[in-house]
Amino acid sequence: MAPTHGNHPVLVASNRGPVSYTKDESGELTAKRGGGGLVSGLSAIGPDAGALWVCSALGDGDREAVRRGVGEEGVRMLDIDADTHAAAYNGIANSALWFVHHMLYQTPLEPVFDAEFRRQWAAYETYNQAFAEALAEEAADGAAVLVQDYHLTLVPRMLRELRPDLRIGHFSHTPWAPPDYFRLLPDDIAAKVLDGILGADRAAFLTRRWADAFTECCRTVLGADFDPDTQIGVHGLGADADFLRERSHREDVDERMAALREQIGTAPDGSPRRTIVRVDRTELSKNIVRGLLAYRQLLDDRPEWRERVVHVAFAYPSRQDLAVYRDYTAEVQRVADEINSAYGTPGWTPVVLHVKDDFARSLAAYRLADVALVNPIRDGMNLVAKEVPVVSDDGCVLVLSREAGAYEELGEDAVVVNPYDVSGTAEALHEALTVPLAERAERTKRLAAAATALPPAQWFLDQLHALRSAGAVG
Repeated sequence: MAPTHGNHPVLVASNRGPVSYTKDESGELTAKRGGGGLVSGLSAIGPDAGALWVCSALGDGDREAVRRGVGEEGVRMLDIDADTHAAAYNGIANSALWFVHHMLYQTPLEPVFDAEFRRQWAAYETYNQAFAEALAEEAADGAAVLVQDYHLTLVPRMLRELRPDLRIGHFSHTPWAPPDYFRLLPDDIAAKVLDGILGADRAAFLTRRWADAFTECCRTVLGADFDPDTQIGVHGLGADADFLRERSHREDVDERMAALREQIGTAPDGSPRRTIVRVDRTELSKNIVRGLLAYRQLLDDRPEWRERVVHVAFAYPSRQDLAVYRDYTAEVQRVADEINSAYGTPGWTPVVLHVKDDFARSLAAYRLADVALVNPIRDGMNLVAKEVPVVSDDGCVLVLSREAGAYEELGEDAVVVNPYDVSGTAEALHEALTVPLAERAERTKRLAAAATALPPAQWFLDQLHALRSAGAVG
């Protein structure tokens, strides 16, 4: 039986949607709007465009909202079985695909693709099929559908089979693994992931490097089955300069700046202490522990910086339902405490660590930063690297991993590091701290220009326009 076509000309599909619900003790539901590039981008096409965002119910509040028929205009939330979602999200998306693309496995012990993995893969297929069916039902004839990220790699092919009339795009927000690492996945699973994305008219990535890696994986894994008619695109998501500059000068940010300045304190000679700032979630890919070790190495190798610099490290807990992330978060705290114990004095705390998420405090740290440390093992882009130069008050020096997607755009004006080289990163921190103020200001100006070249609204519209002009894959 053919599906009933909807009337939405533009659809976005992602695991997490633009709104979430919480339920209090009385049973009342409260909606909270989310932010980010997709939210900004989708809003750019205007409220009258008839766009629909299809997403998953992520918690009990979301599921209750779906069951009660509570919702936001322009959003359809799918109440997928909680066990199915958990297996698809934690078992496959975050514990297999994320680890592969970020090259995070400790291969002597992991991965182990056993019967439990196959059970989780079946759930991932069910999860993707639910999205494909919802999109097929809601899309108008010839609609443009933009499918997001590694959670939904199978959707384009599934949706193509249900609705060959649609223009389908897939966007990967992560890096893409090179063929040798991607082939850690079982052969049939690797082929299904690639073929799923190749069901789209257009597959897009944050950098040319990740796009080329995807193409190489297709050639290596699929061979003669690789369909070169799928267009490959690159759209490097930039920072939202207008929003960041306005938001970073509100009263709550000023208050947090004053509190941070008090925590940082002054050097023995009365001058303001220098600041090395990082703002990350405690994702394994962010390399926070090696960043702390590099700071400790700086204090060892360059004792003149003791009591003259503070490492302001915001490490906001992420994915704490996975044991490996809980362990990593604990290790971040342990190393920070160890540095403070070894080097701290009554008037100087070498590491100011905050683990409670606070956006206003993050913006305050951006404004105060003399040096921004962004040293991920691998990152699809890394918006922090782009945001700090945009809001910096006096200019900052960016110490940037060559494995961040942002390196392609910002590397020329950053101090670039190998994320595994702790000694090299320590030397880079010293170099960054000694850049003259005038040069620092010039670098920051160039970094900010590059960082805002493709703001979220334009990033989204560019993809939409490219998809609408792409040839059908047939």
